[in-house]
Amino acid sequence: MDEALLPKKEGRIWKIITWEALVEELKKVSLVAAPFVAVAFSQYLLQVVSMMMAGHLGELALSGAAIATSFCNVTGFSLLWGFSAALETLNGQAYGAMQYEKLGSYTYCAFISTLPICLPVCILWMYMDKLLVLMGQDPQVAVVACRYSMWLIPGLFAYCILQTQIRFLQSQSLMLPLLFTSLATLCFHIPVCWVLEFRTGLGNIGAALAISISYWFNVILLGLYMRYSSSCEKTRVLCLKDVFLSVKEFFQFAIPSAVMACLEWWSYEILVLMSGLLPNSTLETSVLSICLTSAALHYQLPFGISVAASTRISNELGAGNPQAAQLSAIIVVALTLIETVIASTTLFCCRHVFGYAYSNELDVVNKVTDMIPLMCLSFIMDGLHGVACGIVRGIGWQHIGAYANLAAYYLFGIPAGIICAFVLHLRGEGLWIGMVTGSSAQGILLVLVIAFTNWKKQAIEARERIFQGAIPESGLF
Repeated sequence: MDEALLPKKEGRIWKIITWEALVEELKKVSLVAAPFVAVAFSQYLLQVVSMMMAGHLGELALSGAAIATSFCNVTGFSLLWGFSAALETLNGQAYGAMQYEKLGSYTYCAFISTLPICLPVCILWMYMDKLLVLMGQDPQVAVVACRYSMWLIPGLFAYCILQTQIRFLQSQSLMLPLLFTSLATLCFHIPVCWVLEFRTGLGNIGAALAISISYWFNVILLGLYMRYSSSCEKTRVLCLKDVFLSVKEFFQFAIPSAVMACLEWWSYEILVLMSGLLPNSTLETSVLSICLTSAALHYQLPFGISVAASTRISNELGAGNPQAAQLSAIIVVALTLIETVIASTTLFCCRHVFGYAYSNELDVVNKVTDMIPLMCLSFIMDGLHGVACGIVRGIGWQHIGAYANLAAYYLFGIPAGIICAFVLHLRGEGLWIGMVTGSSAQGILLVLVIAFTNWKKQAIEARERIFQGAIPESGLF
């Protein structure tokens, strides 16, 4: 490794972190995290709005939409999200190193590399009803779910492009375009979903079609910004030779990144499916769904911080500033702990009335009250592991994140959930203990890895990777 790749003024890690440096980095993190929280909420609410409207069409329509959404998230959307997350490392470090043409190369490379992945996923969705029946699902529900998923197929391709666009802008800290387009898409989605579902006679497939249309609407808005904005003038450059040369490098990060995302996503779905095997499964599944929905809503906050972590750390490592990257890691972990402690304390204080936000059934409300102490703990641990994953993506250690997820969820979390729920007869609380165990194990493993990170070495490796085969100086802007 060549230490000459680091700027001379950044050759040493700070012995003392000054108050001014902390405040400055906190501002930079907040400018990325705060808008992205709103972006994450807006995108999450697209499926929630469609699900809520489908619920007004009857129990069968709601069940089909819920199962289709879960199946499509696990088999398609999580996979594409994971692949595109490779750009958090590649684009972020390239932008920090001021190799702006490489952002265009990596982004177009992601387009051509991930779009073909949608094709086998589409085939899987087309035969979803047969798979669901084999898994023991009611045939009527399976047919409704399959029809719903078929109309999500156009949205799958849009989602693939959208996630790549988001990473392209995110790596440059261009958060306001993401914020405005996401909010515009949500405002567009609500009336479109209502019209397609209730005014055209399409029923719940109108809700799925609305999601697809809204994703394409978002893609078009971001595409126009990327094409015509002066902010992207240097980074949208297309060099076909560079694009195809980047494919191998992209997949080196994309595959472990997808594995890291899918292993975590799938583990939660496995535990939710197990709730159907519990005594009084209707109550247990309802309560678990309420808790998961609440946890998912809260998770958008630490997720926004994790995006800020990956953006800031990748930028600083690419720029050869190891001490700034280390300071970013410290700031985001501290910020996450403060936010999650406040959120969990607030939830615990409201534990006796919280269940009424979802149901008037006394059994459901009481069961939710019993689950809230575990939810409070999961808020903290989910936030910690979420921001740790962001740090890992910024460094480029997706493979380590994949190994940590495999060990945390499949060696600790799922076995713990099964034992607590079915052996110790803790039922729904037992399954949630499994989730908390998995996220805690993952968070602890990744925090230990991050604590012993040689930031100087990572900065050198990032710059070696970015400048290897770099465009000749005469070809730079």
